[in-house]
Parts: sequence; C-alpha cells; structure tokens
Amino acid sequence: MKIWWILLCLGLAGGSTTALAIEEPAYEPAGRVDKLEFRDYAPSIQARIPAAPGNRSSGGFRRLVNYIFGDNAAGQSIAMTAPVETRMTADGYMAFTMPSEYAMEELPAPDDKDVSLHEVPARRMAVISFSGWATDGKVKRITRELLDTLEANEIKTVGPPSLNQYNPPWTPPWSRRNEVVIQVEHLPARPQ
Repeated sequence: MKIWWILLCLGLAGGSTTALAIEEPAYEPAGRVDKLEFRDYAPSIQARIPAAPGNRSSGGFRRLVNYIFGDNAAGQSIAMTAPVETRMTADGYMAFTMPSEYAMEELPAPDDKDVSLHEVPARRMAVISFSGWATDGKVKRITRELLDTLEANEIKTVGPPSLNQYNPPWTPPWSRRNEVVIQVEHLPARPQ
C-alpha cells in the first residue's frame, strides 16, 4: 500500500521532481564537451541494493522504498529523492540518495539485510541526458556515446557508468528524464 502512495505522489506531479519539492543530489555545473555535461556533486549517502544489469525490475525498487517508508531499525520514514540510480555492472546496484539533512549516524539501519548504506564522496561526473523510455538498447547506445566522447577528449573515467531515472513508470515518454553518468578524473583545459 505504501509504495502506491509514493508512486501516486510522483505521478500527480507529472513526473516532475520540482512540483512536490523532491530533493535531487546537489551539484555545480562544471562545463560541457559536445553533448556531455560535467557536474561537481557534493558528498551524499545512498541506500543500495544489489541489481544485476538488465534486471531493473521493481523488486529492488520496492525494497528500497520499504526502507524509506519505515522498514528500518527505527521504524522511521525518510523522504523520497530522485533519481533512482542503477549501476550497470555484473556486481551492480540500485540506489536512492538519502536526503541531505541526514548524516550517516542519523540514518536508521535497514531491516532488509540486502539494503545497505554507503557514503559517496564529492565527485565530478560526465552526464548525457535523454528522454523517452530507457530501453536496454537506448541505454547501451547513450553509454557508448558517453564513453567515446570522453575517450576522444582524453578524459579518464573512474569506475563504471550508471543509469539515473527520475520518473515513475507511467510518465509519458516525451516527459521522461533519464541520464547516463560516469565519474571522471579531470576536464580538458577549456571545456565548452
């Protein structure tokens, strides 16, 4: 029942994260190269659950939602944030970023043994945004474009890419907001 409430709230917002003031991770713009946007993200905390690539089912999402709705040691509700991040590797994960008001020691321990909390340091990310459905084929194409552009500009990456999705499933394709992101080491001398 609780999951339908959050999905309904997101849906009533038309998929917009601003209509209900849903928090997103804080960042500062750090330049552009071709279609890529670079962002400097502030440190954050994520709740994560393992998720294999190609398996973006609602099971992991539901279990993360259960954590923020009180399936935790304190029975405490935690505000929903956007996006839902999916790390695209064999040992990947699905993650929610915790609201910035919390320090690690203030977050209750998850009751679900597969949900874990992780501190994420400040980092520079390369991002390609796109609309529509985040199909496996489209995500692979966008990821290849991201990696090829970084390589052509001699920008080194740190770790694997992730898919960020901001909208509930029923959001019309033209209103959907998605991103493929990857951490980078540096920018060229003069980003566009």
